[in-house]
Amino acid sequence: MQRLSDMQLLVDAADLGSLSAAGRRSGLSPAAASACVQRIEAALGARLFERTTRQLRLTDEGRLYIASCRQAIETMREAEQAVRHGTERVSGTLRVSAPSDLGRNLLVHVLDRFMALHPDVRIVLILSDSLSRFVPDDVDVAIRVGPLENGDLVARHLADSWRVVCASPACIEAHGMPSAPDALADLPTLVLTTSAGPRDQWRLGDHVVQVRRYHESTDSEVIRTWAILGRGFAYRQLWAVTRDVDEGRLVLVNAPAWSAPSPIHALYHPNTFQPPRVRRFVEFLQVEMASRFPASHASGFSAVHRKHPPA
Repeated sequence: MQRLSDMQLLVDAADLGSLSAAGRRSGLSPAAASACVQRIEAALGARLFERTTRQLRLTDEGRLYIASCRQAIETMREAEQAVRHGTERVSGTLRVSAPSDLGRNLLVHVLDRFMALHPDVRIVLILSDSLSRFVPDDVDVAIRVGPLENGDLVARHLADSWRVVCASPACIEAHGMPSAPDALADLPTLVLTTSAGPRDQWRLGDHVVQVRRYHESTDSEVIRTWAILGRGFAYRQLWAVTRDVDEGRLVLVNAPAWSAPSPIHALYHPNTFQPPRVRRFVEFLQVEMASRFPASHASGFSAVHRKHPPA
């Protein structure tokens, strides 16, 4: 396959009728231009020009090949213009990955607002509770909750989330309200298992409690359903259970002092020429998430907790 610069030399030679003139246009000496054409002809196994001391004439093979060269050069020019003119146009496919809870409860609404602003963007949303800290090359933006491990990615802090312990009223009635974090070690619990293993160490304020795994699942929605059915105590993000608490299906067990923040980050691969859709989406995420999450648990956690104080 020939380089575009070689193709341009052939086109110029055909148009100017002179290999030396074509070489000067490309910044080549007559000898270098002649050597370039000879190399191309040798690679093709065909003679492109009939050369005499007076004129340069295309062969039949030369006319066919240079017509294709013209088309290739024009196609590349059009592609370059399209990219340059579209550098600030927000369009194309945006692939986003996130934990299931975050995707279902929050991200789907944020994406809907983003699509309304940028209708030329096509969204691919990948949700899983087994997401690792590694971000595949085909994912544009990955949303992760918790501490970061991969330093090779660009990370934008979006907000702080708060984990809480919750259970159904029936579970509280059957097992009682734990008076301290360590009491959870002897109570039935519901544990989410991810690619990193079971999340059976619950951070509650200054305490880290190793809970007894009563039921476990790789799906956070199953954990929620089991909690509502009274099968045990669950360790969930506050925003994932707020509606269930408001409607009486679940009760917050731990006091605000038990809770600990979990940072939410947007991760993406470092790239000097980041597509506008990625840059705009990350900026949009920062604004949206800041407006949806309280600055501290005092305004978020406590407000929900006051609605449903422990019995």
